[in-house]
Amino acid sequence: MKRITLAALAVALSTAALPGAAQTGADKPPAAAPAQKPAYETRKVEGTDNVYVFRAGNVQAMFVVTPAGVIATDPISYSNPKASAVYLEEIRKITKQPIRYLVYSHHHYDHIAGGKPFKDAGATIVAHQRVKERLAVLKDPSTPLPDETFTTYRTIELGGTTLELHYLGLNHGDTTIVMRLPKERIVFTVDWVPVGSLPGRGMIDSYPLEWEESLKKLIAMDWEKLIPGHPGAPGGRLGTKQDAHDILTFLQEASAQMQKLAREGKCWDTAEKEFAMPKYEKWPGYAGAMHFVARRYCGLWGRGT
Repeated sequence: MKRITLAALAVALSTAALPGAAQTGADKPPAAAPAQKPAYETRKVEGTDNVYVFRAGNVQAMFVVTPAGVIATDPISYSNPKASAVYLEEIRKITKQPIRYLVYSHHHYDHIAGGKPFKDAGATIVAHQRVKERLAVLKDPSTPLPDETFTTYRTIELGGTTLELHYLGLNHGDTTIVMRLPKERIVFTVDWVPVGSLPGRGMIDSYPLEWEESLKKLIAMDWEKLIPGHPGAPGGRLGTKQDAHDILTFLQEASAQMQKLAREGKCWDTAEKEFAMPKYEKWPGYAGAMHFVARRYCGLWGRGT
């Protein structure tokens, strides 16, 4: 048996004690838990003086502070009734100016439910005409109907800030608008341009072919940063035109693949099992999105709906 000298033993012991020495099994210190995001967060958009993003959980909205008042968007209180009150508190931490406008991005409750506190604070609610028609049927007491509506385009001028409201057509739904701050070259639009992730449940009532055309129109507009309705990946980042291009490419590729499967008579079940887009499998939400994407395109190419 090979003898171990005292000197060799001393060297081994001292090396094991050094910081950074290899540790295995039970000797390893527990990995640090990832820092949890706070339930609510407000941050100013970098490079601007008055544009903010308010986040509640995994949903976010934009607001703009001007010397004549505040333009807010989307009260986001569907799953969290407290969110709109917190949203107002966050605005009031920044300014004492009144809330002049509340703009709905579209009619889906996960973003625009709970606007009553803004209405009670004196805000004029603005949305696409179809939003008013949709909400009038639903009659949710916490979600007031718009006071003012438009069909294709309008502007809000307040305290030296111009906010353009554009309706580009059908996409994720039939009421979605794009809000553009021309001076800041920022757009805020919700659910149909996910940043760094894939559309999932949002495919359910979407208009896939028109969605592609809306994306082309959005890409042609003059802007640099996109504030999405859900934090961008990774790290809650804002979007760029490349993100819009990426979603357009994804929709085009998914559509082409599902069209082929549908014309082979494989919709619904067989097509959904065979449908895969490995190019995107590392994107957040890939596994959960595939079912919704396949189902919607089977509806389009398999049933013509």
